[in-house]
Amino acid sequence: MSHRILRTPDHRRMPWKNGRGETVEVAVHPEGAGLADFGWRVSMAGVTEDGDFSLFPGIDRTLAVLTGAGIALQVQGEGLHRLTPRSEPLAFPADVPSAARLIDGPITDLNVMTRRGAFRHRLVALDASPAPSPVPDWRLWLATDHATLEFAGETLALAPHDAVLCDGPEAALPLTPAPDLWLIEIFRA
Repeated sequence: MSHRILRTPDHRRMPWKNGRGETVEVAVHPEGAGLADFGWRVSMAGVTEDGDFSLFPGIDRTLAVLTGAGIALQVQGEGLHRLTPRSEPLAFPADVPSAARLIDGPITDLNVMTRRGAFRHRLVALDASPAPSPVPDWRLWLATDHATLEFAGETLALAPHDAVLCDGPEAALPLTPAPDLWLIEIFRA
């Protein structure tokens, strides 16, 4: 595979594991996997009320706030973290109790999860040149607004929440800063 654009209307929508909201699945591996058997997963969620996060045994998670004022996230054993659209994403185990309190109204978050021991991941905003990393097995860009991505000799026009997913040799191509894009890199462990 080289790369493909994942358009917002095609993202899979489903209830949260705990049933208290809806998640929008941008990409999952293996394709078509469910909440119990994915190797890695990238999703977004609208959070409209305070509450506990769903538990995912054996999963590592990174969370970023895309829109809204933010959340205060209490992760058992790690303390309280304040996440806003300007803060760095927070990595934490998805199998420990965690609870969120909205700071000032609803938010939209970006959630990357990988099965511990099989995969690992990195999530960074692409508004600056990211620090070098090992060559990923998959690379995904998620647009937070209308964005243009120069990639593999092409100019890709993306609408809000569209994504570009690539693997193989294209996942190793050099990166350039681009506003309104998040970069997700997935590595086999």
